[in-house]
Amino acid sequence: MPEPENLTTQPSGQSSDDGSKPSTLDTIHYILISVSAFTILFIILFGILWFKKVRSLNRTIHQLRQSRSTVAPLRDPRPFSPITQQHAMMMPQDISTERQLQRQKSRQSTRLPWKPSQENHRVTKEDLNLIQLIKAGKEGAFYKARLRRGTSKGHSLVICKIAKDGVRAKQMEKEVSIMRKLVYHKNVMQLLDWNTAEEPFVLIMEFVSNGTLRSFVQRNHEKLITDPELQSLFTIASYHIALAMEHLRSKMVVHCDLALRNILVSRFPWEIKVAEFGLARDLTRMRSRRSTRKQQNKERLPLRWYPPEYFRNSYYSFKGDVWAFGIVLWEMQTFGSLPYPTLETSEQVMYHIYAGYRNVGPDGCRPEILQIMNDCWLEPYTARPSFSELVRILENIIENDTDYVDVEGGSMNTAEN
Repeated sequence: MPEPENLTTQPSGQSSDDGSKPSTLDTIHYILISVSAFTILFIILFGILWFKKVRSLNRTIHQLRQSRSTVAPLRDPRPFSPITQQHAMMMPQDISTERQLQRQKSRQSTRLPWKPSQENHRVTKEDLNLIQLIKAGKEGAFYKARLRRGTSKGHSLVICKIAKDGVRAKQMEKEVSIMRKLVYHKNVMQLLDWNTAEEPFVLIMEFVSNGTLRSFVQRNHEKLITDPELQSLFTIASYHIALAMEHLRSKMVVHCDLALRNILVSRFPWEIKVAEFGLARDLTRMRSRRSTRKQQNKERLPLRWYPPEYFRNSYYSFKGDVWAFGIVLWEMQTFGSLPYPTLETSEQVMYHIYAGYRNVGPDGCRPEILQIMNDCWLEPYTARPSFSELVRILENIIENDTDYVDVEGGSMNTAEN
């Protein structure tokens, strides 16, 4: 009779030989341990933040109690006297007034230096003796003027911009804030005074003697065209404009209206000043560089100076100002001619610029300046040079020009090694 086989039953809590069940339990344990550790860590961090918040509140309460005890008024020793009751009735108003003054002081202390203050300067049109119209724009007119009484920061003869009807105070305040942010630069028009509280709004700027660069080259066309050093003079003027635009770039300001008509001349070509910041934008105060202007206001924009990316997606950046700088060089070389002279309507201008049409190189323009123009009109816009690079390029051209001197008694030029 065969012996019965020894049957061994496997305990219910143990796994089989393949080890699948213990591994599953280990994974569950690891997950539980991780969740518990994360929960404990979250509770600790929450407790630390709560503790810091409580300490901060206690410190604030303690400071308020101390300040209240230090500024508490002296009480009249006679209780219930009429004066004491009157003081008690005035206490809430005094406290509220004091708090308002403290808030105003804190706001003034935190206000950025280039933002216009709430107390506008009260110079008005009646305070000015308008002598000569310099230029008239879409938003205002520039005049040579003299102050009827007193001076503005030592200046009695000034340039003033008087806003046209319909220009909002907010627009002028933005222009004031940008000009104040630019502080001082020898190639940027300096703001002296302003009034954005009553119409007509007025900006008072430093005086320049020769008007706009466009009117200057048009007025002196015959004299300039016979000057053998004309290209060197234009290069120096272009260099000063590039210096001004490099300064704007350092302040995160996009001009958006760089044109020959918006550049003023004090002494050609060494004292050139970029002006007219009515369309300028401070990128530090904007969420996007895309234009927010409505379609119906596009006729206000200088489309002949605007880059193709603006017509594609309303995008205008510092490289848009670089594009406009190339147009300014072309204007200067053609003595103030209108860009794209064969195009008549705004629609034609937008279509041709978008399609890749460019201004034809001016006759007599030096090759270096022509190359800068073409570089400023490159596509995509990221391929265009920066204003710092343009300044360096123009500096090299000017240095090369000064290496050549005229020999007295002859027309030969010699180069210094």
